[in-house]
Amino acid sequence: MGNRLSKIVTRTGDAGTTGLGDGSRVGKDSQRIDALGEVDELNSMLGVLLAEEMPDSIRNALLDVQNDLFDLGGELCCPGMTMVTEAHVLRLEQLVEDFNADLTRLKEFILPGGTRPAALAHLARTVARRAERSVVALASKEAVADDVRRYLNRLSDLLFVLGRALNRAGGRGDVLWVQRKNAG
Repeated sequence: MGNRLSKIVTRTGDAGTTGLGDGSRVGKDSQRIDALGEVDELNSMLGVLLAEEMPDSIRNALLDVQNDLFDLGGELCCPGMTMVTEAHVLRLEQLVEDFNADLTRLKEFILPGGTRPAALAHLARTVARRAERSVVALASKEAVADDVRRYLNRLSDLLFVLGRALNRAGGRGDVLWVQRKNAG
């Protein structure tokens, strides 16, 4: 990997194509590159979230997710390769259960917000949903493992719960939606 990253400016993409991990080249506007970009943006958004103060348990979970997302991007970059498995999906499901166990039961819809870390977790959730939609669109045209899509779906669930947990850790409650609050 060191040789691969030793030269950053290659000029090979100047004509609007980029190389995949299998050596093939595709247009930078291809659905696969779009999906890769969405996953990269999601990972970067998690990096912004991780710049905030938060409990170690949440930080560690998010750092694991960042590594998973790099694997997931690798899988998208190398058609036919499998790096994200059902075990990854099940780990996220367990994290959702673990973090949700200490939260109050929801009786209302909540708005994204509260503390800054919680708001960033909600923003990351929306980016995860967009990445999932992009992967679904790719999977309608090319082979993509089901666990990739399932992972992104569970990740958005986890980020929702982490937003709530981060509000709680910051001494704030959920920001509740008030139906028709501004209706005449």
